[in-house]
Amino acid sequence: MRAEAMLESQWSAAAKQSNPYRPDSDSDFIRFADITSFIRQRIFLIMSCPFIGLLGAVFYVATTDSIFTARTQILIEPKIPELLQKQSSDINLSLDTSQVETQLAVLRSEKIASMVIDELGLVDDPSFKPLHSPSLTVRLERIAGMAVETFAFNEVTQPPTAPPPSTAPDAAETSELTAELLEFQRRRRVVETFSQGLGVQRVGVSYAIDITFNSLDPELAAKVANATAGAFVREQLETRAAAAREGVEWLEKRIEEVRVQMNLATQITQEFRAKHDYRVGRQPGAPIVDGQVAPSGEGESTTPSGPTLEELEVTAETYRKMYESLLAGFTNSVNQQPFLIADARVITPATRPLAPSYPRTKLVLALGVLAGLMAGVGLAFARHTLDRTIRTPRQIRDELGLDCIGELPAARFFRGFGQLDDVLKRPESPFSRSLRSTKAAISMAEVAHPLRCIGITSVAPGEGKSTVASNLAALYAASGVRTLVIDADVFHSALTNRLLYARASTDENLDDIREQIKFVPGQYFDLLPSEVSAAHRLITPKNMEKLLDELDSYEVIIVDLPALASGVHGLTAASVLDGVLIVTEWGKTPFELVAELSRVLQVTKTNVIGVIMTKVRSVSTRQYRSRATQAAR
Repeated sequence: MRAEAMLESQWSAAAKQSNPYRPDSDSDFIRFADITSFIRQRIFLIMSCPFIGLLGAVFYVATTDSIFTARTQILIEPKIPELLQKQSSDINLSLDTSQVETQLAVLRSEKIASMVIDELGLVDDPSFKPLHSPSLTVRLERIAGMAVETFAFNEVTQPPTAPPPSTAPDAAETSELTAELLEFQRRRRVVETFSQGLGVQRVGVSYAIDITFNSLDPELAAKVANATAGAFVREQLETRAAAAREGVEWLEKRIEEVRVQMNLATQITQEFRAKHDYRVGRQPGAPIVDGQVAPSGEGESTTPSGPTLEELEVTAETYRKMYESLLAGFTNSVNQQPFLIADARVITPATRPLAPSYPRTKLVLALGVLAGLMAGVGLAFARHTLDRTIRTPRQIRDELGLDCIGELPAARFFRGFGQLDDVLKRPESPFSRSLRSTKAAISMAEVAHPLRCIGITSVAPGEGKSTVASNLAALYAASGVRTLVIDADVFHSALTNRLLYARASTDENLDDIREQIKFVPGQYFDLLPSEVSAAHRLITPKNMEKLLDELDSYEVIIVDLPALASGVHGLTAASVLDGVLIVTEWGKTPFELVAELSRVLQVTKTNVIGVIMTKVRSVSTRQYRSRATQAAR
C-alpha cells in the first residue's frame, strides 16, 4: 500500500508538469499527406453532404413551377433638334440617354400595363398567375401528389359545395359594393403580377430595348411580350394624335379670334376713311376738324385726336398677316395628321419559348452539389478541429512522442473489432496482416532491448487490448515460441471468460500457480486465468516479478493489464515488464487520456514499446502493404 501511495503522489506531480511530448515545428506545416489523410478519415461526411445537396436540388427542381421567358426587341429613333446636333457629342450622348430612360419609364408605366391587360383580357385569364416561390407545405403536397400519380393511387374527390345565397334585405347593395371592391382588388393584383413578370432593359448603349415577360404559360408569355411592344408603339401614336388634335383645336380658336380682330380693324379703317375729307381741291395746309376742312383761321390751334389712318391701316394689315400665318399652320397640321409615325418600331417579335428559363435544372443541381461539398468540407474541418481523438500515426508521434507500431482494421464491417482467434481462422484478412506487421515491429524493437515479458493496456475497456493480446500470443505460438498469456485484468476478465470453458472452482488449490496455467483449446498458447491473478495480487510489482522469475520456461509472456479507467494502481506491475503496448481505439480514444496513461507509465519507469490503433477505418499504410503483398506474390 505504501508503494501504491508513493506511485499516486509521483503521478500527481508528473501530471502537473507540462506535457513533454510537444509537436515539433515541422508539424505546423500542412503536408499533402495530411490532406489526403484528412479526406480519407472524413470521406463519408464529405461525400454524404453533396449527396444530400443533390437530393435537395432535385426536390427544389421537382417542386418549383417552370417559368417561361418570351423576349421581344424594339428600336427607338430619338429626335435631336438641329440646333443641338451641332453641339459636342457629350451633350448628344446625355440627351440620348435621357430619351431612352424616358422610354423605359413609359414601358414600365401602369398605362402600358392597363392597355395590355385590357387587350388580352388578363383579369379573367386563369393562366395569368403571380410568380412566387411555393411554400414548404405546397412543395411537400406536390411531392405527395407525384408519389400518388407514380403508384396510381385512386382517390375519391368530392365536388365543392357552393355556399347558400344570402337572404338579407341589403344583400343587393352589399353584393354590389363587394363586387366593385373585389374587381378593383383583382385588377390591382393583375397589374402587380404584370409588373412583376415584365422586364425592360436597354441593350448596351444602343437604341434597342429588350422587353421580356415571365409566365407559367409559354404561349401567354409570348402574347404579353408582343402586346407590350404593340401597346408602346400604339401609345406613342395616340399621344401624338392627341397632341395634334389639341393643336388643331387651339389653332381653330385662335384663327377665329384673329379673324374677328382683323375684320374689326378693317371695318374701323374703312369707317375712318369714309368720315374724313381727302379731296384733292383742298388748300394745302388747311386744317381738318372732325373730318371736315376748317375755314381759314379756324382750327389752327386744335390738335388732332384719336388714331390716324396710317395707324389703323397698319393694325388691320397686322391682323391680316397673323390670320394668314395661323391659317397656313392650321392647313399644315390638318394635312400632317394622317401621316403620324411613331418613334419606335418592333425589330424582333416574341415567339413561344421552347424550354423554361427557370429553374435552370443543370445549374441548380450543380449548385446543390457544390453547396453540399462546401458544407461537407466545412463540417469535416470543424469536426477535425474539434476532434481530440487519435486517428493518425503522425498525431501519436507529434502530440504524444510515441511510435505507432500498428494499425488494426476492423475484422468485419459493422460487426465490431474482431475475435480472439482471427489470426488463426482468417490468416489473410487485413486484421491478420496488420497484426503480423505489428509483431515484426515488436521484433525490431527487441534489437535494442530484449522483450520477453510484454504488457498490453489501454485507456478504457472495450478498446481491443484483450483481442490484441490473444491474437498476438497466437502469432508467437504459431511460430514455435512457447507463449503464456497472463490475464491480469481482474476487473474485466475478457480472456478468461471467452477462452476457457471451465473456470477454476472455489475449493481448488490456487497456491501453486504452475498448476493453474490452462491450455487454451484451439490455440497454441497457455493462459493464466484472472482468478489466479487476483488471488496472488499479480497487479503489484513484487508479486509479478516473483511470478515471472518462476515462469522461466516460457519464451514470451504477454500480460493483459487492467485499463487506466480501472485505476492507476492496476498499472503498477507494468514496471517489472520488459515493455508495454498501449492500445487505443481509432476515432474514440482522446489524446488527453492517452497522454495521462503515458505519464503514469513514465512515472513507473515503464518502457513503452509503442501504440497500437484498433478499429481503424482509414489505414495510412494500406497502399504500402498492398504494394508489398504484390511484390511478394
